[in-house]
Amino acid sequence: MKNIKVIEKSKIWFILSAVLIVISLGSLMIQGLNFGIDFIGGTIITIDLKTPFETSDARTIVDQYDTDADITNAGDDGSQIIISTKKDLSTDERTSLFTAFQEKYTLESTDLLSIDTVSPSIGAEVAQSAVIACIVAVALMLAYITFRFEFFFGLTAVIALVHDLIIVLGVYSLFQIQVNSPFIAAMLTILGYSINDTIVVFDRIRENRNRFGKFDYAPLVDTSISQTLQRSINTSLTTLLAIGSIYVLGVQSIRDFALPLIVGIISGTYSSIFIASTLWVKIKEKQAQKINTKKNIVNN
Repeated sequence: MKNIKVIEKSKIWFILSAVLIVISLGSLMIQGLNFGIDFIGGTIITIDLKTPFETSDARTIVDQYDTDADITNAGDDGSQIIISTKKDLSTDERTSLFTAFQEKYTLESTDLLSIDTVSPSIGAEVAQSAVIACIVAVALMLAYITFRFEFFFGLTAVIALVHDLIIVLGVYSLFQIQVNSPFIAAMLTILGYSINDTIVVFDRIRENRNRFGKFDYAPLVDTSISQTLQRSINTSLTTLLAIGSIYVLGVQSIRDFALPLIVGIISGTYSSIFIASTLWVKIKEKQAQKINTKKNIVNN
């Protein structure tokens, strides 16, 4: 396969990433994230309607209490309704809500399956645990790659990971997609998937290192990326096909997990090929430049 000149066009990759990161950070600062009740608290009501229902029909009742409430179906035949609202509904509001469904669907009192209240303090603990989990995961990856390869491989891999996380968060902020518990699992999955792609490229760079001159970093990386490009693209495409099918055909809770994965896989594939390795070349070239400068000073 003909070598792709990735390093030669490094400015394009860096500018594209910079634009995406600026947009993401700008949206995060202006709009913030649309946290679900898992993080900010609220009320979850589950009712057995005894028959499959149209969301629009249920919405006419639920909108009287919260127009932003989420409505999903559950149960083998989709006859159970799960109402999730960020509002802490009072006892009277909960009773009134269930009474409205009772009258519409001719229900018994036992058809009210559960009412769960999520407190903001629990949501804060979830958010804190999520941040700690991501930091620990990134730190362990940095330690492993440094041990397995070298420190600068680990450093650029971590920068690529942060790049991916910011972009995923930016997409969620820009389109105000709700952030909930499945999102956290998806983010950790993205970290693992993205670092796997990066390590494949780094491993090929290490294998090819003896075939090039000591400071021939650009041709070394271009050759290594070209050799692994088809593998990276094929792996990402097949994964996206599977996750895309789950997103289209799955229930809401599955979609909440699949959507960040789709964004993360696309971003992770891009950063593994065009960001991590390119950054490594720039760092190594700076090192080589300093070494040559010192040598020239000594010789003069």
